[in-house]
Amino acid sequence: MGIIAGIIVGAISGCIAGALMHSRGGWLRNIILGLAGGFVGSILFSIIGFRASNIIGSIITSVVGACIVIFVGRKL
Repeated sequence: MGIIAGIIVGAISGCIAGALMHSRGGWLRNIILGLAGGFVGSILFSIIGFRASNIIGSIITSVVGACIVIFVGRKL
């Protein structure tokens, strides 16, 4: 996935995760959250044995990872 596509997926997944977790933030925060969530989600899913093979899978992986990042951030 290219850099621009990664940023777009990060923004979309960050917005979705923010809405699911009732977190407030701007576009930059959502992009960063989505990118971090993609990293965390890909590690988590690779441990389980799953792999995202298309754009929808990447968004789902990033949303799950971003929700985990938000949860851990709230606990800290």
